[in-house]
Amino acid sequence: MTILLAILFIAATVLVFLLCKKIYFRYTIPLLLPILTTTFILVLLLVLFHIPYKTYMIGGQYINMMLGPAVVSLAFPLYKQRKTIAKYMVPIIGGVVTGVVGGMLSGILLGHAAGLTRNLLVSIMPKSLTTPVAVQVATSLGGVPAMTALFVMIAGLSGAIFGPYILRFFRIESLLGKGIALGSASHALGTTKAAEYGELPFSMSSVAMTLSAIMGSIIGPVLIWMMQI
Repeated sequence: MTILLAILFIAATVLVFLLCKKIYFRYTIPLLLPILTTTFILVLLLVLFHIPYKTYMIGGQYINMMLGPAVVSLAFPLYKQRKTIAKYMVPIIGGVVTGVVGGMLSGILLGHAAGLTRNLLVSIMPKSLTTPVAVQVATSLGGVPAMTALFVMIAGLSGAIFGPYILRFFRIESLLGKGIALGSASHALGTTKAAEYGELPFSMSSVAMTLSAIMGSIIGPVLIWMMQI
């Protein structure tokens, strides 16, 4: 029975994703981003059929296990773009540092303006980092891991949805710049969006996401100390 449930939920997830992906590529509307629509439909199905999340994860856990290999696979486009990365190392690092500091400061300042407590300010600060790193940074500073994961998801989805409009508004046409912006602001979801612009933005976004995780874990505690939060 367990095996059948696992196969059922894996198949349902894949089929829903493929359907959403087909719809997205047909209409290319940012709000129809597959990861957003797939999540919405799956949650709706679980609620309608009264299926507990724990039951869904009987199959969902195997999809979750593929995240590791998926991240490792990013090494291939990075290898192909190694000469470009070496050539533009200075602007890449400069863009990532700017993105990390800007992302963290925006979270702190907006949270402070909204009157959030210290633990929530610390939780929202690393929102632009990839989830495992963001959670560790927030936890080490006294934040709430669950809230950090939520803020990371919001940052990723909002960047993937509204990022192209922002890039267009500021007339950023550089493929290098688009990749760095999406990767440093919206981690894996931004990288997924960058892939639509081509291999170069995808590679640069992967680099930016990785460097953001490294730099964010160093810059985060320093910002908290400097702002006396």
